[in-house]
Amino acid sequence: MAQFVVRNIEKDVKVRLQRRAARHGRSMEEEVRDILRNAVNEQDAAAGGLGTEIASLFAKVGLEEDIPELRGYQTKPARFDR
Repeated sequence: MAQFVVRNIEKDVKVRLQRRAARHGRSMEEEVRDILRNAVNEQDAAAGGLGTEIASLFAKVGLEEDIPELRGYQTKPARFDR
């Protein structure tokens, strides 16, 4: 197993880590290991883009047609004058 030391952690961060560890009934060292494990697992999961996030919000709304792609269309800036 690898070991490393993290220096210069703000006092507030250390206190919050201690409280979090206490809430979970484990040492601060074990709490940090768990945080690191979870962070690495989240990073390995494929991150969806904005479109994927929006689609997941409306997945059960009932849209039955495909939404046409807008690629290839020239965009025009919004105009606010009349």
